Amino acid sequence: MRWTRRIFVTSTLASLATPAVLRLARADAPQLTLKLHHSFSAGSAVHEKFLAPWARKVEADSGGRLRIDVFPSMQLGGAPAHLFDQARDGVADIVWAMPGATPGRFPKNEAFELPFVASHRALVNSKAIEDFAADNLQDEFREFHPLCFSCRDHGVLHTARAIKSIGDIKGLRLHVPNRLAGESARALGARGVSVPTPQVPMAISARAIDGCLDPWDVVPGLRLNDSLKNHTDFAEQALSTATFVLAMSLQAYDRLPRDLKTAVDNNSSQAAGMAGTMWDLEAKAVAGAARDRGEPVVVMGGEEAAPWRKATEPVIAAWQKQMKERKLDGDKLLADVHSLLAKYAEEPEPEPPQMARPVEQPVEQQAVSEPQTAQPKSQGFTRPRADAPAAETAAPRTSPPQPSAVPPSATPSLPAPPAPSPPASAAPPAPAANPAPAPIAAPKLKELDIPL
Repeated sequence: MRWTRRIFVTSTLASLATPAVLRLARADAPQLTLKLHHSFSAGSAVHEKFLAPWARKVEADSGGRLRIDVFPSMQLGGAPAHLFDQARDGVADIVWAMPGATPGRFPKNEAFELPFVASHRALVNSKAIEDFAADNLQDEFREFHPLCFSCRDHGVLHTARAIKSIGDIKGLRLHVPNRLAGESARALGARGVSVPTPQVPMAISARAIDGCLDPWDVVPGLRLNDSLKNHTDFAEQALSTATFVLAMSLQAYDRLPRDLKTAVDNNSSQAAGMAGTMWDLEAKAVAGAARDRGEPVVVMGGEEAAPWRKATEPVIAAWQKQMKERKLDGDKLLADVHSLLAKYAEEPEPEPPQMARPVEQPVEQQAVSEPQTAQPKSQGFTRPRADAPAAETAAPRTSPPQPSAVPPSATPSLPAPPAPSPPASAAPPAPAANPAPAPIAAPKLKELDIPL
C-alpha cells in the first residue's frame, strides 16, 4: 500500500482523536446508584465519621459515575439481624452488619468475640480481623463480597452501683450485644439479656435490666449516664466486643464496570483502619466526658482482672468444643487471632483531628478596615440525599428590596428635623415576643421486647 500525504494526515488525526472519544464516552456513561443500609442513627459516629465519608470518597474516586445512597436507622425496613439477607437478596447493595446478630451463622468469626481475647483497642482488633478474614473467613462469607471487617470498641460495664469485684456483679441483669457476651455474663454470675439497642433506655426505666455490657460509644446516644453512672473497664484485653462487616451484594459488585470495581476495592482496603480509628476516638471522648462529670471509672488490670479471666475460661472451652463439632480447628483459629493481635499491638494511638484556628487580623488593619456588606449567595437547586438529615425548620424567604420610585438625584438634600423626644411618663415599647414553637409529637414507642 502506497502511503500518501493525505492518508498519513488522516491516520494521525484519527489516532489523536481516539482518547478524546473514549473520554466523552466515559463521561456520557449513565451514573450507577448503590444503596448502603445500616442500623445506626444518622447522628451516630458510625454514620457521620465512617460510612458517609467512605461513600463520598468512593463517589469522588469514581469520577461521579457511582453514587452511594446511605440509609441509616434501618430505613429500608427489616431488623439488624436481616441485613446480611438483604445484601444477599438484593434489597440493599451494601450493608454494615453485625455477624453476632445471627448466632451460629458465622462461627469462626466469633473467635474475636471471646472473653479476654481481643484487645481493648478497636484499631488493633480491626486490623487483626481484616487479616484473619483473608485467611479464614472466605468460606463463611462466600455469599457476599466483603469490603472490610472491623471490631467495635470493647465492652464496658455500665451500672447503677459500683463494680469492683466479681461478687458485685452477681445477680445483675445486663444488656449484652451478642451470644458470647451473654455467656460471659453468665459465667461471672450475672444474667445476659438481649434487648434491641433502641429499647435499652426503656428497659432500664422499667427495671427490666440493671446495667449494660456495651462499648463507650452507646452512652451518649442512649443517655445511659442518666441512670448508670458507674463504669468498670479492663486495661488490656476486652471482656467483650462485637465484630462488624461492610458486605456488598455479589450481584451488585459483578454488574460494576472494572474501573468502578477498582474505586470500591481501593477504598475498602483502608476502611478497617478508618473504622477502628473512629471507634477508638469515640471511646476516648466519651470516657473522658464521664470522668469530667465526676462519674467513677474503675479500670482493672493485672491481678485485679485475673479472677475475671479465670471465671470466663469455660466460655472459651465451650466455643472450642463447638468448633470441633463443626469439624473446625478452634485451637488454630484462636492461635491465629492471638498472633495477629500481637502483630498490631504497637499501632499508635489515633489522635483526634485538630480544628484549624482562624487567622487573626492585625490590630492596625482592623482599625482602618471598612465593614464589608455580605453579599447573599445564590441558592441553586440541590438534590436531597438519603443520608442528609432533614432540616428542623425552613428559613423564611425574604423578598428583594423594592427600588425607590424617585431617583436619588431628584431627592432634595435637606437636613432632617429632629425627632420629638417622648414624654417621661411614656414607657419604652415592649420587645416583640418570639412566636412559640410548634409542639412536636412524641414518637410512638414499640412494645418492649425482653426475654423475661
